[in-house]
Amino acid sequence: MTTFNDLDLSNPLRNAIEDLGFVSPTPVQEEAFPIVRSGKDVVGIAQTGTGKTFAYVLPILRDLKFSKQLTPRVVILVPTRELVIQVVEEIEKLSKYITLRVLGVYGGVNLNRHKEAVALGSDIIVATPGRIYDLALSRVLKLKSVQKLVIDEVDVMLDLGFRFQLLNIFDLLPPRRQNIMFSATMTEDVEALIDDYFLSPKKIAIAVSGTPLDNIEQKAYNVPNFYTKINLINHLLFDKTVYSKVLIFAPNKRNADRIFNLLDEEFPGQTCVIHSNKTQNYRIRSIENFNEGKHRILIATDVIARGLDLKEITHVINFNTPHFPENYMHRIGRTGRAEHKGTAILLSTEKEQEAKNRIEELMDYTVPLSEIPETVVISKQLTEEERPKEEREQSKNRTSQEYVPGPAFHEKKEKNKKVNLGGSYRREIAKKYKKPKTKGDKNYNKRNKRK
Repeated sequence: MTTFNDLDLSNPLRNAIEDLGFVSPTPVQEEAFPIVRSGKDVVGIAQTGTGKTFAYVLPILRDLKFSKQLTPRVVILVPTRELVIQVVEEIEKLSKYITLRVLGVYGGVNLNRHKEAVALGSDIIVATPGRIYDLALSRVLKLKSVQKLVIDEVDVMLDLGFRFQLLNIFDLLPPRRQNIMFSATMTEDVEALIDDYFLSPKKIAIAVSGTPLDNIEQKAYNVPNFYTKINLINHLLFDKTVYSKVLIFAPNKRNADRIFNLLDEEFPGQTCVIHSNKTQNYRIRSIENFNEGKHRILIATDVIARGLDLKEITHVINFNTPHFPENYMHRIGRTGRAEHKGTAILLSTEKEQEAKNRIEELMDYTVPLSEIPETVVISKQLTEEERPKEEREQSKNRTSQEYVPGPAFHEKKEKNKKVNLGGSYRREIAKKYKKPKTKGDKNYNKRNKRK
């Protein structure tokens, strides 16, 4: 078995890793270390939870020499604010015995504060694409001395619409640099980015998306609708001992809030939610409360949860069946980490069966189907999205049963009886001064007055 002592680490890095209690590198860390150090462009395909942050940070820190220059030599781009904070923390842990200046910048913070921080100088900048582009445009941040560019969770960045900023950042960077990219999935957009900007990259593929994890028990329920899913989850989560730390994936922000409100009624003070509409402080506090065990239930959307360091999750509940089967793999990869056992639960309506079949086809595994317990109420209530199309259309208009206001009880005042003809002031002015027959006839009104 390979240990960190087998890697060509410097003593300060080795001491920091010993302090953290790590003994052996993960497969992606072991494979990436020599390739990143070689200076060649690197493309890594690795699931969340495989340790890819250390996979690129370790070799970068190994060869980063001390410098007093103000401009950064390494730029690390991640899609969300939470990931910026998390990556900065990881770098700070590893650089405990190294003199290093690392700076995290992201949206939602006053730009002037970040300008001041950038002006003080840094060796490594961890940033969201939008904020680093703003800083570069302000000319406070100079990118011409960047030697290494890391793009983590690039598939999420493209999903979030950061393509414009990414392409512009590439143009601001020096052409001679090392590009390091990590993605959980390889899409056509990701491949196009690699073809355009990477030079014969070395590829690393660890724990590919279709590989189910052995220490995760999977089970599925066929559930008719949204509110029956809520009833089933309430039934399951009633057992606090078994369901001690639960991550629930919601299909979108609106449903995440709806699920949170319904579960919070049943389990007050035990539930928190994160998605991109929540403020930065709210999101950070929710993650901290969940990791520290103050809340045992966290509801999240796919994009905002990608890459977050959520510890010791016992259960992942897929409230919806993901349309892309790879997303299911990312979701369930949140549990069953570090040799702990975990459970993944998939809830599927009749319309979601096709998506479920795609997941099972990708994994080459049939998720065992469980029966809904008899005590769970099968709800007949439907959300607006679940109602038939005709019914949704009708609900947008008034029906005969709805209250329609009638006429007033009193006679209107004279001033309120006036009909708005529009532009009355202009008409009065035109009547008084007349309108020239031609634009250039300035004497028209004078001649008319003499008549």
